[in-house]
Amino acid sequence: MRPEEIKDEINRLELSEKLLLVEDIWDLIAVGNSEIPMPEWQKKELDRRYREYKEGKQTLHDWKTVHQELRAKYK
Repeated sequence: MRPEEIKDEINRLELSEKLLLVEDIWDLIAVGNSEIPMPEWQKKELDRRYREYKEGKQTLHDWKTVHQELRAKYK
């Protein structure tokens, strides 16, 4: 089946069926690609941030606080 035909079939589905399909697709991706490759620049950046955290040069913030601050800022 061609991608256009797949899209047409998906458009015929109810929203709940589309959501189940998306879940199934994500599950297939997770099983088939247990390790997604990370670009070298991204690995270096994560290593740098982790090193700074371990050295006490970075402060962590819990996600609830960050979320609240962003919601307040972009209301």
